[in-house]
Amino acid sequence: MKTLYVDIETTPNLAHVWGLFDQTVSLSQLRESTRMFCFGAKWRDARSTMFFSEHKHGHEEMVHSAHALLHQADVVVHYNGTSFDIRHLNREFLLAGLTPPAPYQQIDLLRVVKKAFLFPSNKLAYVSEVLEIGGKVQHEGHTLWVKCMAGDPKAWKEMERYCKQDVDLLPELHDKLLPWITNHPNHSLYSGEPGTCPNCGSASFHREGHAYTSVGKYPRFQCNDCGRWFQGTHREDGTDVRGVA
Repeated sequence: MKTLYVDIETTPNLAHVWGLFDQTVSLSQLRESTRMFCFGAKWRDARSTMFFSEHKHGHEEMVHSAHALLHQADVVVHYNGTSFDIRHLNREFLLAGLTPPAPYQQIDLLRVVKKAFLFPSNKLAYVSEVLEIGGKVQHEGHTLWVKCMAGDPKAWKEMERYCKQDVDLLPELHDKLLPWITNHPNHSLYSGEPGTCPNCGSASFHREGHAYTSVGKYPRFQCNDCGRWFQGTHREDGTDVRGVA
């Protein structure tokens, strides 16, 4: 299973405004719309993290590189990527005249965090710190984006370090959350090896109790490596009688 971790950064929308509070910006005031101006990516178990930017590669090459990576992936892991990163990427592909990359499954770790836990904050900065997997790179804020848009080489080095760190946090966070991801793509379908943990692919697990559905009883297992609970496919007992709605 080819798993790709990805994080993008975008420019702000630029507009003419007459105030700082409660502004409604019309399309006639919009001077420049947002665009992706860099992204980081990393294959699972790879040692190095890739970084592409319009500063170093040009916008067209950057977009085509992102498309090529997603095209190769079976699974794409991100943090808030369902609402943000992937939709921005899809817009860039469309504007570049590219067709959709080959279909892939997504794991949005922010959605996992929101569904399974109640942290004081769901931001990656907080979750990664409290789980002791590292923190985000501290930077000067909005002015870093402004300097990068102006082509400042020093600012771009800081942006690369910031973006790569966000990507590097994802594999470790993925591993921490692995037993809590109920809709994880099944490793057995990609490896062709049945009888393994659906979330991590481990062949080390133990049987404990049963899982019950509305019409069946199945053996229940827990992975010894990632901790995921899952059930066998062979029904041990059951009924063919169902209730009528």
